[in-house]
Amino acid sequence: RSGKYVYKPIMNQTCCPQYTIRCQALCFQTSKSHKKVLKKMLKFISKGDVSKVVSEEEPMDSHIEDVVACDFAYKSESQVSQSELTPLSVDDTEGVENEDKDTEETKEEVNVQKVESGSLHICADKDTPVPGEPSRSAKIVHAPPKPGKGADLSKPPCRKAKDIRKERKLQKLLQNQKCASEGSPLQAGDQVFLLQNSKSKTNQPKTLEDFVFVSLPDDAPHKLEVRLVPVSFEDPQFKSSFNQSATLFAKYQMAIHKDTPSDCGENEFTRFLCDSPLEAEHAPNGPECGYGSFHQQYWLDGKIIAVGVIDILPYCVSSVYLYYDPDYSFLSLGVYSALREIAFTRQLHEKAPDLCFYYMGFYIHSCPKMRYKGQYRPSDLLCPETYVWTPIEQCLPLLEHSKYCRFNQDVKAVDEGRIKELGRVRVLHKRTVMPYSVYKKRRKGPSDEASVRQYASLVGQTCSERMLLFRS
Repeated sequence: RSGKYVYKPIMNQTCCPQYTIRCQALCFQTSKSHKKVLKKMLKFISKGDVSKVVSEEEPMDSHIEDVVACDFAYKSESQVSQSELTPLSVDDTEGVENEDKDTEETKEEVNVQKVESGSLHICADKDTPVPGEPSRSAKIVHAPPKPGKGADLSKPPCRKAKDIRKERKLQKLLQNQKCASEGSPLQAGDQVFLLQNSKSKTNQPKTLEDFVFVSLPDDAPHKLEVRLVPVSFEDPQFKSSFNQSATLFAKYQMAIHKDTPSDCGENEFTRFLCDSPLEAEHAPNGPECGYGSFHQQYWLDGKIIAVGVIDILPYCVSSVYLYYDPDYSFLSLGVYSALREIAFTRQLHEKAPDLCFYYMGFYIHSCPKMRYKGQYRPSDLLCPETYVWTPIEQCLPLLEHSKYCRFNQDVKAVDEGRIKELGRVRVLHKRTVMPYSVYKKRRKGPSDEASVRQYASLVGQTCSERMLLFRS
């Protein structure tokens, strides 16, 4: 939706097909790049660290070329075949000395040092060709390493870091454990039990909530608060923060999308992100905040730095838009807010069991900048012909070949919600609700059945009986 305007793209006609995408919030697992963003925010809040190592582009493939280059350099050094390494025998040493008689004294000294200390070196270069070697400009030789003095017996033997960590953990457990009788030491069996007990808990991967809802020190240099505000001028929080929120929207639009001031004034902000076709509703089995449209405001040290516009619906949290302060772009607020909204969806699920999906708007594979939405796994795309959810892993190979795809591979499958009875479509005519079959008889002038059928095919049978098609 865009404000009160709700639209549906005609997938097989639009230049950039927009596929509905949803994330299965309850099964969501943070990726390595997601954890980097979460940790970066924690470091900034708890320590004031403003490191800009991770950017919003990093979760995608902006650094693949660097990785390939590093991998090639590593292989070229380490994967040299044994046939290319010639042991340096006595004959070879004498041969090298004889061949280098005419070279300068200093070059001989350098070669001798290389033989003594290096295990892999070149004993001739382009400027000093070796007689008897027809095509090779350099000869690779391998020298045995110089024997060392061995381990220092006066120092304790080296230990693995893993063993040291285990010992520290055991000591901590022993300190916290209250023995049945005062002063009685734990037996070896009890120690093993404690370690095994703690291992099963600590070895579990951290959940999204472990990163998002971690407790911060009292002396943290920054304070981040996320407030959920209903989009209503009757709500005191929304009303009091409106000016600050609208100003931030204009700053974001002008900096990121290059809008002019007239494109992002208060009226445009209200029309786009404050007006909504949804009405607030509080259901007995729904979340405490109710259903409807909300602004999720991110307050940092007393000012708004980002706002996530979301719709809370019976089955999902739908992300409508995000705008943020460009001065804080180093915090990757786009990724961070998406992760917070997934965590928020999980929270709502505890009170409303049916609410378990996070909708991210449209996935546009033909637009590289929009592919990031596919990185929140597990995710599904909606088949544009049969309206069946399909795992995104199955969709991506198809989208590589064609911008428009039918994801459902069952050729016999059809849209179960397709229009079956056109006469049951509800029409609003002269302030009266009636089925299309009745309106059709009353209508004067040329038939409009073709346009009504097109409307019904777009919304489906169920919605055509719940919505009203206005006819003057």
